Amino acid sequence: MHQTPEHLQNWWGPKGWTFDVSKLDFRLGGVFHYSQEPANGDVMWVKFVYSEIITPEKLFYTSFFSDEEGNIVRAPFNSSWPMETLNTLTFIENEGKTTLTMIVVPVSSTEEEIRTLEASREMTQEGFTGTFDQLDEYLTKV
Repeated sequence: MHQTPEHLQNWWGPKGWTFDVSKLDFRLGGVFHYSQEPANGDVMWVKFVYSEIITPEKLFYTSFFSDEEGNIVRAPFNSSWPMETLNTLTFIENEGKTTLTMIVVPVSSTEEEIRTLEASREMTQEGFTGTFDQLDEYLTKV
């Protein structure tokens, strides 16, 4: 992830949504706090807290929906979404191409929350695929 909010504005999040970085501190213990808003919906706040950064191989962070101040709140779109997830991103470079593997697991979740996350796997993958497609497109312009 590039550490400059101006760059993130151009590729992060669902296509067609308004995106605004409140805080970006890409370091161990640092925070990425942002809002995103679909054209026909309410603003959603999301917060990441970085727990480990192994450049350039791995990135570990917890994520959760939040309010504007960064406090954990229920996901606005599903009351049984896990309150918090642990995210592991692994980057493997081979012959000039990078393969990204992303693992998302719920933290201290109920059985219902675990089932909700598992049932949303395809939606989540499509969302991140779209985000990284936007990154690919943006990188051809800079």
